Amino acid sequence: MTERSASALFRDRDTLAIGPSSLHWDGQVLIVRINEVDTPSLRNIRGEVRITPHSIGASDFALDSAAQHRWRPIAPCSRVEVKLQRPGISWSGEGYFDSNFGKVPLENSFSGWHWSRARLPDGAAVLYDIRERPASGADAGEEAGAQRSLALRFREDGSAERFAPPPTSALASTRWRIARDSRSEAGSPAGIVSTLEDTPFYARSLVSGKLLGQQVESFHESLDLDRFRRRWVQWLLHFRTPRVGR
Repeated sequence: MTERSASALFRDRDTLAIGPSSLHWDGQVLIVRINEVDTPSLRNIRGEVRITPHSIGASDFALDSAAQHRWRPIAPCSRVEVKLQRPGISWSGEGYFDSNFGKVPLENSFSGWHWSRARLPDGAAVLYDIRERPASGADAGEEAGAQRSLALRFREDGSAERFAPPPTSALASTRWRIARDSRSEAGSPAGIVSTLEDTPFYARSLVSGKLLGQQVESFHESLDLDRFRRRWVQWLLHFRTPRVGR
């Protein structure tokens, strides 16, 4: 998450390099080479992540009503292999790779969202619940902004189909008091299995529930962009995302 100047950027058809770290597509595998310094511990993190998509998704989806932000699930079903020399750890399993891109900062368009991805026997399911900011000049009745939901089932061949989002389940908030919601079919409310990352504006969790008739565990994230906007949180970001000149 180090911020670097434009001189640290290299990009061609198959490679994106930012400083000493890079992503390279060899035609079958996305190879992520990591060479960074962790903050605040100042430990070196070095190694490689290999993402092998089962297929490549061709669709992207608007996240906001003005279509200023789009999300593309590039490889919703993938094989992931992680090998780190520093620290010396490795693992492998099922994974996911996507991309978000937009015309304005996220916090200008959204107050937050909840997102999750669950592995299914024949693919994966992704849920997005998004809270938009009210449009400029909105009246009091629109103060909260629009609520948008996406529920998508991805097959192993990369095809996607929408399904009706199941009911919302309120989950326990984090130690930083970030609200968490998920969705699960009636009679099987969602629940927190474990909290993997807990920060002042973002939480990543493992959540249990039922989707499309399957009992699943989902990787889940909650993003609070109202909290992100606060001055004290912006000040803290300098310790987690250091800036270097090259």
